[in-house]
Amino acid sequence: MGTMNRKEFLKAAALGTAGVAAAGMLGSVVMASEEKETSFEGKKKFAGIGSVREVTDDIYYVGASEKRTQLFENVYPIPRGVAYNAYVIDDEKTVLIDTVDRSVTGQFFENLQAVLDGRDLDYLIVDHMEPDHSSAISEVLVRYPNAQVVCTMAAKVMINNFFACDITDRAVIVTTGDTLNVGKHTLTFVQAPMVHWPEVMMSYDDVSGTLFSADAFGSFGALNGNLFADEVNFETEWLPDARRYYCNIVGKYGQNVQDVLAAAADIDIRILCPTHGPVWRENLGWILEKYDKWSRYEPEDEAVMIVYGSVYGGTESAANRVAAELSGLGAANVCVYDVSKTHVSELIGEAFRCSHIVLASITYNMGIFTPMKNFLLDLEAHNLQNRTFAFIENGSWSPVSGDLMKEITDRLEGSRYAADKVSFFSSPSAADADALRQLAQAVFASMGDSADSQEEAEEEETSSVKWRCTVCGYIYEGEELPEDYVCPVCGVGPDKFERVEE
Repeated sequence: MGTMNRKEFLKAAALGTAGVAAAGMLGSVVMASEEKETSFEGKKKFAGIGSVREVTDDIYYVGASEKRTQLFENVYPIPRGVAYNAYVIDDEKTVLIDTVDRSVTGQFFENLQAVLDGRDLDYLIVDHMEPDHSSAISEVLVRYPNAQVVCTMAAKVMINNFFACDITDRAVIVTTGDTLNVGKHTLTFVQAPMVHWPEVMMSYDDVSGTLFSADAFGSFGALNGNLFADEVNFETEWLPDARRYYCNIVGKYGQNVQDVLAAAADIDIRILCPTHGPVWRENLGWILEKYDKWSRYEPEDEAVMIVYGSVYGGTESAANRVAAELSGLGAANVCVYDVSKTHVSELIGEAFRCSHIVLASITYNMGIFTPMKNFLLDLEAHNLQNRTFAFIENGSWSPVSGDLMKEITDRLEGSRYAADKVSFFSSPSAADADALRQLAQAVFASMGDSADSQEEAEEEETSSVKWRCTVCGYIYEGEELPEDYVCPVCGVGPDKFERVEE
């Protein structure tokens, strides 16, 4: 065969014959009919080597982190990345606890293969079916056809919904109190509905005192080699992301978290293994106390958060004036946020942290400035409670945003108000500055009262009858359950509720 010039080569490529022609120029062409035996013993995934960590001498971390995704759940910014945690118990029987997001399955299977080291997988425990923890389930079941799936009945249904995979012949359906012995280790299962999906459960190992806690006690942030919370500066570098994770992902379901914390009080927990973020093996009381506060909607700090929505600077000036007045009065760590620039997930996290919230908004199309309205509706959606508010409204001709903001905060349980709203036109005048000073003084004077008010409210609570939804765990309080009642979480009727015996 002769040589081809560039034009002839491109023409051959367009006709799909360039490969054959080029091979011919090299002196040989292997035709499809000339089958050759091949052997490939390499990796099944393109990831690299295993990156396994020991949790204990026979419990291993086989998860993986990734930093490419910009938005977790396509909503929440994760500039520090995120970890998808999975664990293996290497006993007489091998146990995999949860899988990972599809973005890191390559590394996950490298890790799993390294830990199993040629052994078969006996059990896959599914604590949570959200796809960032379940995406590899179908491939695990194909790779390990003898593995049984341990999960709740709700999770079994979801596995079929996600993967069109009927696991009936391989499923071990469990509920609270059921156990699984795998040799030295015995696992006890605790259902945790709506923390934060209805199928969620947690798995407790009685030998090591390890609680595999699903999404509870998790955090945004990639693991940079350090697996354990005591290996990082958690309080300074991780706490804001842990708080933001809880408040935005789980925050709505405080009562359900309280139920889990109550159940966990009788368990000797020595290690917490969540599905995101670091593993806890020291100072567990510290993170448990944070979860207790967040899930009771009790402010984490006696602090003031000021959120403003401004277009031309007048409302921003008023917000900054209040911040300066508060500082002059002695308030420390006052936080000021532009609602248009700060992601709402960060604002939600700060609202859960702070006891006092000052909201300053222009009047926009005879309503609340859109980003501010969205923030307030998100607060309502995440069930924020027991906060002290104050309002500043601005309008070039008819300021009305203050009353409209209060309409939303009135719907938040336990809302209190430190002062009358301050209203001004366009930009604050000297007279408005005096009103802003008085608002700051009222907010500062009310600080310290939040905890007292919370305690008084708890003391005044009556021992009303409670009804629990048997599907999602939601609690309704009232002597009688209305005949037409619909669960606000999962939508079932009163026939799915049971009376809670105190």
